[in-house]
Amino acid sequence: MEETPFSIPVYVAFIVYLVASLVVILLAITKAKMTRCASERTAFAFLGIATAIATVPVLFIVIYMAINGATALGWDFLTQPPSQAGREGGILPALIGTFYLMLGTLFFALPVGVMSAIYLTEYARDSWTTRLINTSIANLAGVPSIVFGLFGLAVFVMAFRFGLSLLAASLTLACQALAMVITSSREAILAVPKEYREGSLAIGATKWQTVRYVVLPEAFSGIITGVVLAISRAAGETAPIMVTGAAFLLPGLPNSPFEQFMALPYHLYTIATHVPGVPKSTIWGTALTLAMVVLSFDILAATIRFKSRQRRSRA
Repeated sequence: MEETPFSIPVYVAFIVYLVASLVVILLAITKAKMTRCASERTAFAFLGIATAIATVPVLFIVIYMAINGATALGWDFLTQPPSQAGREGGILPALIGTFYLMLGTLFFALPVGVMSAIYLTEYARDSWTTRLINTSIANLAGVPSIVFGLFGLAVFVMAFRFGLSLLAASLTLACQALAMVITSSREAILAVPKEYREGSLAIGATKWQTVRYVVLPEAFSGIITGVVLAISRAAGETAPIMVTGAAFLLPGLPNSPFEQFMALPYHLYTIATHVPGVPKSTIWGTALTLAMVVLSFDILAATIRFKSRQRRSRA
């Protein structure tokens, strides 16, 4: 197998992480004869080393991608359509198509996910049905993305006859994002102290008024953070959209939700594996752009959470 620039850092990080983990587990099992302070320091030292080493491959990939992709980034690269099967030109249709896809996913996943979390947390009784639903939601997060793609192909593309379109791809990614949206929203709602609900009900507010004016404002930052992270994760998916509506080359942007579209993940996959002669700078530049799009949403989630906490602390 051909060695890649990532092989050595990954191997080193894995070995060091494995050794540190085994040492910590060995200390916990054998309860070595050492003082409590020395044992705690040893465990924390190995855990710290393991954590630090585990970040090396990630940092290496980010730095390598930035060095090789920065030369391709420019105004022309971001504002021109691709030409000659992606060997020249830019990535504008794929970039705009990715934002369209994220907006469509957000439009479908946000209301359904948040309302489901409200019902399961505030209204549903603790029964075997509710526990089964919660277990199913948790298992839904572990379903491979290609399975969601095949589900979207069978249901939205064929059964509902949306065809290969932006709408079908958005609905497919919304189904994939639902598990994370519901789970994060439930955790945020459950984190609201019970006394807030009891105080609201004690002054005569209805259940819905309590949820709307007391619970949701307190859980807002957690809900939005989970939603944004779910959407940013969906932005990097390739398998679900390649069978539901993504296209490699199109003459322009989609004019309606029922048309095909271009997206950065599928564009990157195609030029990196199926198109010979594409400059490496173009491939890494596309990867760097996709990473920046996902990172921008992660930063947005952190900013919303920070601002919301500041607002609550001032109130």
